[in-house]
Amino acid sequence: MNLLEGSSGGGQLVRTALSLSAVTGEPFRMRHVRRARANPGLQAQHCAAIETVAAVCNAETDGVEVGSESFTFEPDAVEADDDEELVFGGSTSVEVGTAGSVPLVFDALLPVAVALDESFTARLEGGTDAKWAPPFDYFRHVKLPLLADHGLDAEATLDRRGYYPRGGGKATLTIRPSTLDSLDVTERGERQALTAYSVADDGSADAEVAERQLDAVPTDAEQHVEYGEADCSGSALVLAAEYEHSRAGFGELGEMGVEAETVGEKGTDRFVAFEDGDAAVDEHLADQLLPFLALAGGEIRVPDVTSHVETCIDLLAEFGYEVSVEQDGDSVLLSA
Repeated sequence: MNLLEGSSGGGQLVRTALSLSAVTGEPFRMRHVRRARANPGLQAQHCAAIETVAAVCNAETDGVEVGSESFTFEPDAVEADDDEELVFGGSTSVEVGTAGSVPLVFDALLPVAVALDESFTARLEGGTDAKWAPPFDYFRHVKLPLLADHGLDAEATLDRRGYYPRGGGKATLTIRPSTLDSLDVTERGERQALTAYSVADDGSADAEVAERQLDAVPTDAEQHVEYGEADCSGSALVLAAEYEHSRAGFGELGEMGVEAETVGEKGTDRFVAFEDGDAAVDEHLADQLLPFLALAGGEIRVPDVTSHVETCIDLLAEFGYEVSVEQDGDSVLLSA
């Protein structure tokens, strides 16, 4: 069993380890989970990710509870022969709890598509637009389309928004058997489209929160405004940029005491800074794409080597996947 160290990072290490274990059939034990965080150990979102991935590969788990700093994960599958596939599929329903991030749980499931023999559907309830996580529209309009361009067959639908701190959102992800193409994403090319998705709860409609979040976005952006029922007030903005050869996204959440216009300004500032550089993907996609880069090979140009990138590369090496890092001018090339 692979013994993994979880103290150097956060939930990303948990999610990536789950994905790789399900794909390879290699069991693992992770200790010191999120030890450096203010609230160490597994949180509700991480337990939900373990439960969800366990359902797709019939895994046995131990130590999976909120606050636990170690757990084991043993897929009920073996490494397939060259002419066989690992047989996974089915469906599950999982309640993440409070505003634990639904998109982050989905992140753990996506790479498993390469090992599927039939489709798998996960129905989750929790935070669709929550703190310390990409908003749902980033997942749906940035990450999924880019991966679809490289062979991933997946579809996400939203039934209800869930904001911090109460959650209550509902969303569904279906992944289908997929063969990934090499992720050669080194140049973004000319921008083809820019879309701004601004959402808020019904109670914020009178104050025009969603409209005001759009005040600062570039004038050439196509604008989408959405209000909907939610368990608590909240809002989110996502700028989704589509380029000739790549995609990038910039999400911001509304917060108590922060003007809606400021939310739009922050997202726009990040978009402008990205376009001033030569990276092909944004900083959050940089580490989120690493498991796919390891599985499919290729090269990605990212803005910088963040701590998330570093710890993810170290974890990939524990499963036998090597990713090289090369500084190239103002950006970095990640290769596998």
